[in-house]
Amino acid sequence: MLLQTDIHQAGYDQRIIISDIRFALPAGRILAVIGPNGSGKTTLIRALSGVLPVVQGSVHINGTNLLDTNEMERARLLAVVPQSTHIPPAFSVEEVVMLGRTPYLNWLGRSSQADEEAAEEAMRLTDVARFKGQACGALSAGECQRVILARALAQDTPMLLMDEPTSHLDLRYQIEFLQLAVGLAEQQDKTVLIALHDLNLAARFGDNVMAMKEGRLAAYGKAEDILTPENIRLIYELPVDVFPSPNGQQLVIIPS
Repeated sequence: MLLQTDIHQAGYDQRIIISDIRFALPAGRILAVIGPNGSGKTTLIRALSGVLPVVQGSVHINGTNLLDTNEMERARLLAVVPQSTHIPPAFSVEEVVMLGRTPYLNWLGRSSQADEEAAEEAMRLTDVARFKGQACGALSAGECQRVILARALAQDTPMLLMDEPTSHLDLRYQIEFLQLAVGLAEQQDKTVLIALHDLNLAARFGDNVMAMKEGRLAAYGKAEDILTPENIRLIYELPVDVFPSPNGQQLVIIPS
């Protein structure tokens, strides 16, 4: 088991945002986290990554409690693809991706051939190698999102946390992005947690689906068990129809 989460409380200052979040996620699996705006998806990712202090509870990756680690140790265990695509506009694509190798630099802060090869492979996988010498300020929001993913892949961690990573991508790159996540899980045994707004993408790409509402875990399980009309109506307060896709391999969800 790679990720074991037992967060009793986490929030900002004295305000508790999420409570009683308990789940386990094996290596090589993708967990799609869904829920309406304000349900706590981003707060959960920040708590898991250590950006937001967990008031009570624990988060274990491969048996290591992240709450007992320093920033450099955490950076070797998990990488984050945040919602924001803001990166320094004067930085080149290659410079941004190389930031993902920071946890592995030698004591002089110099990169090795292995670091450069990891960055090259990450840029190839995300289709940004052709931009490597360009300043990020010249890229579109979608291109910047792929650069941020490349930075996370270059970090070479057993776990990836992604916060609505497809929000700035067109349809082609949404599918390619999530297919890449599936490949990382299946071929490199990475564990991937992705917060998504699109329920159809969650149904298609999530091995499991976790639904959040008002800062709490509302449902957890297989997509076909969680993404039912009854559950979605309770979570989103919206009636929907759910039916099999024409190929019968995933669900299709549309408002009633």
